[in-house]
This record gives sequence, structure tokens and C-alpha cells, in this order.
Amino acid sequence: MFVVVGATGNTGSAVVETLLNKKQPVRIVVRSADKGVAWKAKGADVAVASLDDVSALAQAFASATGVYLMVPPNYGAAAWLSDQQARMDRAAEAVKKSEVSHVVYLSSVGGQLASGTGPIRAVHYGEGKLEGAAKHLTILRPPYFMENWAPVIGAAKAQGSLPTFIAPPVKIPMISTKDIGRIGAEHLMAGGSAKQIVEMAGPEDYSPNHVAAALGQLLGKPVTAQHAPLSAVVPTFKSFGFSDEAAKLFEEMYTSFSTGAIGYETPDKLVRGTVTLSEALRGMV
Repeated sequence: MFVVVGATGNTGSAVVETLLNKKQPVRIVVRSADKGVAWKAKGADVAVASLDDVSALAQAFASATGVYLMVPPNYGAAAWLSDQQARMDRAAEAVKKSEVSHVVYLSSVGGQLASGTGPIRAVHYGEGKLEGAAKHLTILRPPYFMENWAPVIGAAKAQGSLPTFIAPPVKIPMISTKDIGRIGAEHLMAGGSAKQIVEMAGPEDYSPNHVAAALGQLLGKPVTAQHAPLSAVVPTFKSFGFSDEAAKLFEEMYTSFSTGAIGYETPDKLVRGTVTLSEALRGMV
């Protein structure tokens, strides 16, 4: 039995789909039974547990061959980083209590860095906590999600503009969450081997200009990438409902990306996905 935390999200749902397509037994962990109805209809077992309830979470992990773990963020939390770390503490405690031997953990590019990475600091903390809790640990470090462009597709449709905090001509690694989930599921099925770090990327790197061009083709109208200054990060994210701390952490992250401070630990060993930018955007449009 493989257990998946975050099955209602992009990467978690891709993990579950891959496992079910391979005829593997799957248990999903959801906060309420209604969130698991669709997966139950597809053949998954459903466990109701909160990341705040160590006992229920440990019970959900019990007797599992492996667990896919991602800790969803609550960006509205005033003390966001400490809140996320506390949730990670409870998840690691549940892993240890359940004695599950293999955990596949969703971290991030730059997860090896302790500071200067904004919200990535939370998954760096998580890597350290799980290293002492699970016998076998597979750490997934994906780059920028292609699905992160979804919130600005409306602006591209309405105004023909694509707002971005990334310089329009600069290519960066991007990956579809479908590839992340597939790769995560494959590592679950393969089993763990002590500590393994899997750094990944899409089939090629893309710039915001590439995103704008691809959207233009899909929408049948010109789309232009518009570079927003880093000074706009905090007010923009606060307008989305992020707390002041969470918004400032994103400013720190974008600043570090712009200076090249965040990158892969072993770039020569990247695992490449297969979903292209155009394919991912077509699904979002």
C-alpha cells in the first residue's frame, strides 16, 4: 500500500493517477471524507487525517510500503515560516511513529540551502527533519512549476499581457506538476535506498517570453511578457491574501533567483520530464 499526502493538489493527484494506472494499492490522506469521494470511486482507499493530528496521520501511514509527503502551505499564517516548520515537525513525528520505511518528500530546487531562499527555507527544514525520521528518504527537488503561470492567464486573455517577476528573456528550469507526480510515483514503486536526492526539470528551459509566445498561439492573439519590479512582489502577494511575512519571503526568493543564488546542487544529474510548456499551458487554458 502506498500512501499519498496532498492528493487533492497538483503533484499529489499526479502521484495517485500514476499509481492507480499501474494497478498499485493507494491510500490517500485528506482532511475530510468528502475530499476523497472522487478518488474512492477510482479505487483508492481514503484515510481522514489532518497534518495537525500526529496520531491520525501515523495511523494513516501504518503498514505502508511508502509515503508521498508534501506539506501544503498556509500562506495566510502571520508567522508563516514557524507555522510551516511546526507542521513539518508533526509530519516527521507521524512518519517516525508509524515506522514507515520509505518517504518520497516534495522539496524544491535550492532545498540544500539554509538561508536566503524565501519559502524554500521551509522545505530545507523538512529535509533535515525527515532524514532522522525515515530509514529511506527520497527528496524531490523540482524547479518552477509550469502551473504557476495559471493565475496570470486571465490577464493574457483580457489584456494580452503576461505579468512576471522573472526577466522576460531569461531562461529558467520549469516543470509540469504531472511530471513531478509521475517521477515521485516511480520512486515510490522502486523503493527507497537510504537517502536519495532527485533534482528535476522539464524537457528544456523556458523564459517568460517563451510562455507569452506559447500562450499567444493557444489564445490566437499576441501576448507580451511584462517585467514587474521586485518592489511589487510584496504588495502583489498580499493582494492574494498572503501574510506580510509570507509575501516578504517570496520577495527574498525572487531576488535570489534573479541573482542566480538559487540553483541545483548537482545540475549534471538532472532528471528531465516529458511534458512540454505548450502541453502544460494548453491544459490550463
